[in-house]
Amino acid sequence: MGRGDKKTAKGKRFQGSFGKSRPAKVTKNKKPVQVEVVKAS
Repeated sequence: MGRGDKKTAKGKRFQGSFGKSRPAKVTKNKKPVQVEVVKAS
């Protein structure tokens, strides 16, 4: 359980990888983009 342990957040920080214990940054959309549908007549 140290820097060499891939399953811990510290080990993932040391390796520079992401996973369950160290998820990558999640970007959340503050406003959902609405697409307007225009019907051609």
